[in-house]
Amino acid sequence: MFTDVPGNTPLQPLPADYAPFGGAQWFVIPDGPDAGKKLFFYDCVVGDGEPQATFLFVHGNPESSLTYRRIVRTMAENTAGAIRIVALDHIGFGLSDRADFEMVDMHHASNLGQLVAALDLTGITLVIHDWGGAIGTGAMLGMPDRVAALALMNTTVFPMPKSGLVYPRFPVPFLLPWTYLGHVVPDFLWQWIPPMVMFSPGNRRDFVFRHIPDFFFRAIAGRLTEEEKLYRRMFQPRANARASRRHVKQTGVWGHGYAYRDKRLGMQSNHRFYLDIQNRLVPGWRDRKIPARAFFGTWDPCGKAEVQLQWLEALPQLAGHMHRFDGVGHFVEEHRPGYIGRELLKMHDLL
Repeated sequence: MFTDVPGNTPLQPLPADYAPFGGAQWFVIPDGPDAGKKLFFYDCVVGDGEPQATFLFVHGNPESSLTYRRIVRTMAENTAGAIRIVALDHIGFGLSDRADFEMVDMHHASNLGQLVAALDLTGITLVIHDWGGAIGTGAMLGMPDRVAALALMNTTVFPMPKSGLVYPRFPVPFLLPWTYLGHVVPDFLWQWIPPMVMFSPGNRRDFVFRHIPDFFFRAIAGRLTEEEKLYRRMFQPRANARASRRHVKQTGVWGHGYAYRDKRLGMQSNHRFYLDIQNRLVPGWRDRKIPARAFFGTWDPCGKAEVQLQWLEALPQLAGHMHRFDGVGHFVEEHRPGYIGRELLKMHDLL
């Protein structure tokens, strides 16, 4: 079920220090449409003694576990006790096997749930970002008591409000709306989109007039950073690009549920998946009063005030623990890693 032999990840040779504190291995998925594929994760303990907390980091799209690297380093360098850190790459991302169908959150959640059960993780502090919100929470639908605390960053599991920023008009209405990029950019060109957006600034003017021209100049000149090159290589396989694009196509109805036809699996719908999260899982965590923290880059539909209010109404224990960063966009973990890492430690009195 576990191996140290990689599968058919496009990131070959394997990047150095991808798992910054060791524990890298692959989980051979036993069940479901991805049965037999190898899912990369690392599982390590930093600090002395028995772990006092377990943190499970779940990434979204178009990311990988790499997006949490600076948060993890901050935690390792500042923790006052031993902590266990588990982070993974979904199928079609990072060091995991390539996708072979148009995967969405419910498929990744099934794979993650199998990993959590195989590792027998308990007392989890679930750390989620972007589509990792639905993936991470959805993975726990059948085992909610394994989660002891929740930390969320620019994500939602609720129907995206139509007021304020929305992905069909963000970041630039009629020119570069994120939702429509998933429809109009072909698979073979998609590899350029993730590295362009992952490190983008937190306002429209800098994004349009500084960041985009700078990125394309450096791309043409062969001067992308190593991290940008990694995100580009991740989506060179067209099946990976197609699965990533499927997530983007659905951002306009985030949290509402949607249906689509996959060439391999036929009709797929995650309406029930979202309803179960909204109606069963989140209320259960509210009733248990699990500790919760939220971190929002406010220039982003997933960080707007309406989404913040949805989370606060769903989990009142977030009151006084919602951290907002103006001038920061969707990838808040890339822009405020030190702050977030220290706050995660504070949740367990480990700073």
